[in-house]
Amino acid sequence: MTVMDLRDQGKIRLDEPILVRPQDLTLFHQPIAMLVKGDGYRTTVGELLTRALTHSDNTANDRLLTRVGGPSAVRSMIARKQLGAIRFGPGERLLQSGTAGLVWQPSYAVNGGFMTARNRLSPAVREAAMNAYVRNPPDGAAPIAIADAIARLAKGDILSETSTKILLDTMGRSVTGRARLRAALPGGWEIAHKTGTGQDLGRRNAGFNDVGLLTAPDGRRYAIAVMIGDTILADARAATADSGSRGGGGEVCGDHAALELRAETQTLFCPLPGREGLRWVGWF
Repeated sequence: MTVMDLRDQGKIRLDEPILVRPQDLTLFHQPIAMLVKGDGYRTTVGELLTRALTHSDNTANDRLLTRVGGPSAVRSMIARKQLGAIRFGPGERLLQSGTAGLVWQPSYAVNGGFMTARNRLSPAVREAAMNAYVRNPPDGAAPIAIADAIARLAKGDILSETSTKILLDTMGRSVTGRARLRAALPGGWEIAHKTGTGQDLGRRNAGFNDVGLLTAPDGRRYAIAVMIGDTILADARAATADSGSRGGGGEVCGDHAALELRAETQTLFCPLPGREGLRWVGWF
């Protein structure tokens, strides 16, 4: 949203050339790293946006972050657009390494350097770092704030009509796995989707989150945030797949919990017992 907001202001172009250098590499999923050779990979802002949204490429995401002016620029946009309880952390490298109990070093980005360094830490240090993150995540966000932001985006309240269409169309081309929302999409439905995050600590995970804009066969749209809290990855996948396979209306929560409709906010809230933090939030 920050990139597209700057586009609306005439401060950035999607066809603007941009260089991704070896020192820009981050951690975990970064397919673009295979293209970064020698002095770097020459691309465009638009290609980075596509990679970040459709393939969750951490380095593409982080390079866009430096282009727009860093975390402060994103926080400013969040405040200016009044998006509510949404935090934005320090960027991929500092966020991921800090959550694991490490201080970032460039060597972590290549040849398994991060995993090697993390494995050298004692379990107590890693557990303490994870607990500190879970208690006060710098990138934490309230599910209702995320759903509301997506709903306002879809209605055209945040970006220009052209930028809104580009962003949602790009999200509509996301490539995701079996544990994500798209895998449980019923026939005739469409989704503009962005996968969330999860910091792996053995079998423990600080979150397994998905957000998106669902469009029903009748054209009705639902902004949705699925947020599974502190749990183990196996349970997160099972919960996401189970809930995602349900239909609309009163079946959204399946057999796990009764549906609660809050008319004043027009949201659906469905917690799953034993999995704190899982919420389906729908906007009408």
